[in-house]
Parts: sequence; structure tokens; C-alpha cells
Amino acid sequence: MVDTVQFSLIGIDSLVAKLEAVSYDVKRKGGRAALRKAAQVVADKAREGAQKLDDTATGRSIAKNIALRWNGRLFKASGDLGFRVGVLHGAKIAKKGNPDEGDSGPTPHWRFFEFGTAKMAANPFMRKALADNISLATNTFITEYEKAIDRAIRRAAKAAK
Repeated sequence: MVDTVQFSLIGIDSLVAKLEAVSYDVKRKGGRAALRKAAQVVADKAREGAQKLDDTATGRSIAKNIALRWNGRLFKASGDLGFRVGVLHGAKIAKKGNPDEGDSGPTPHWRFFEFGTAKMAANPFMRKALADNISLATNTFITEYEKAIDRAIRRAAKAAK
């Protein structure tokens, strides 16, 4: 049931050339900030899609439960940078009844919208947020990363004087 999205980056030769001039430590710091901004684009689009699905009659909001988190496990295991965009509370369902806990209350029903059920067709908002905005997120990453590298080069040149 997992969908994959594949893409390739073309035209980032200037970025690769600048990377060679910067130390590993600066690459990681600038890359993390740039990746966060790119992931924020996807999270914002997911919130927009979730707002269309939210029931205003209840206090719970899928859009307010969409979160952006650093993927420390990926970084520790492989050294790769990563952020996760998802819905908080997972599949948490109240044991008795269905108390309305307000905006940030559990919204396990988001899965029914995203993946569908036997009686309901899927109306994905998370996968669509990434698939429809992959070029915008990629461009955001490239521009923010180039800015970070330019700042690092200026700092290094200033420190060398």
C-alpha cells in the first residue's frame, strides 16, 4: 500500500561546486535548515488539503495535528538528513467513548481519508501534498542550501583574513 515518488535533480551543478568549498560540518548544518524549509512547504500543503476534509462541527482538526519532525533515527543510522511530515497521535483511539479533546485531540480517522476503506474511496491529502509540490520543495531546498553555503563561504573568507 506504499506509494513511492521518484525524481531526479537536474541543473544543480553550481550547488555541487560550492559544496566542495565548504566543510562537512557546515554542509550538514546548512543542509538541515534548507531541508526543513523544503519539508515545511510539503507540511503547509498537507495542512491545506486536510482543512478541506476537516469537520467543522467537531473540535478535532486533522490540519492542526500535521507536524514536521527531525528524523534522528535516519541520521544516526546512515548520516543522511531527513524530516518526517505526518499526523500526530498515530492510530490512537479512545478506549471508551469518543471524547472531543479540542483542536489537537487525536484524529485517527485521517487514515480513512488518506487510504480509503472497503466502503469509502481514498481521498489522499498527504501523498498529494508531496506529489503535487515536489518541484516547489526541491527548488526551495536548492535555493536555501545555496544561500547557506554562500554564507558559510563568506564567513570562511572573513575568518581567513
